[in-house]
Amino acid sequence: MKRFIKNVFIILLLIISMLAASCTASPESGVSSYVKVTVPESGEKQYVPYEIYGSGKPSFTIPSPITAYEHYGELDGLGRCTVAEACLGRELMPPEDEERDSLSTVTPSGWKQAKYPDDVVDKEYLYHRCHLIGFQLSGEQANKKNLITGTSYMNTEGMLPFENMVADYIEATGNHVMYRATPHYADTFDLVARGVILEALSVEDGGEAISFCVYIHNVQPNVTINYHDGSSYIDFPGEESGNAKPEQIVINTSSKKFHLPDCDSAAKINDKNKEIREYTDGIFDVLVKEGFEPCGSCRPTG
Repeated sequence: MKRFIKNVFIILLLIISMLAASCTASPESGVSSYVKVTVPESGEKQYVPYEIYGSGKPSFTIPSPITAYEHYGELDGLGRCTVAEACLGRELMPPEDEERDSLSTVTPSGWKQAKYPDDVVDKEYLYHRCHLIGFQLSGEQANKKNLITGTSYMNTEGMLPFENMVADYIEATGNHVMYRATPHYADTFDLVARGVILEALSVEDGGEAISFCVYIHNVQPNVTINYHDGSSYIDFPGEESGNAKPEQIVINTSSKKFHLPDCDSAAKINDKNKEIREYTDGIFDVLVKEGFEPCGSCRPTG
């Protein structure tokens, strides 16, 4: 029943995202917070984990005869995952009692794990080793060609509901589903994917039950990610939450770190390496683009 409700929720959000023409599926800057969509019914800004991609229709060549298979593209020159494609069926799905192996032996490109308060990131850790084709669909374990650096939000709110939908359909019908996951790197040197283009088509019924092409954003509420290297910091919550914004930002031109004025590390910076900038909205994104990183102790946010 929970999965049924979740699937209905997915369909409703897909309809909303088709109406939200203001969305952009591929942020172009090295630093990006998450995509905002205007919901027509309320006019309020809301965050969504995915949106319709292109026409919303998948494009597949169906194998004849219909045969289950899975294919994982080679890592590229930067060690990044490429395309994962499969014709999914019961024959590829793992037994219910199969234990999952540890994925810690795989270090995906851009893996810079960060731990934040639980009220910022659920279960505190920002990144998951995200399967392009989920374990419940393929039985794949620590396959480095199938694991990318993905946020907790992307994994649980973006990828998982679609995986559940496909798994439920296969289990209920015994039919097959064409499935493809393509990581999207907006910049040539991005080590972390901005998102994943996810396509699926139920085979035997010609897509009547399942047919979608969506862009799942690799984002996390309250956190800004530098997709070039995987570093991250908390978005500044603003005065409405009771936290006053700083008047200045202290920069260490030697260590390439920036700090809040009351940070202990800021007080130790040699004067010749110290630069002071006035706080303005968006300054942290600007500093990251210039090659600076937020201090790991005071965690300046923006």
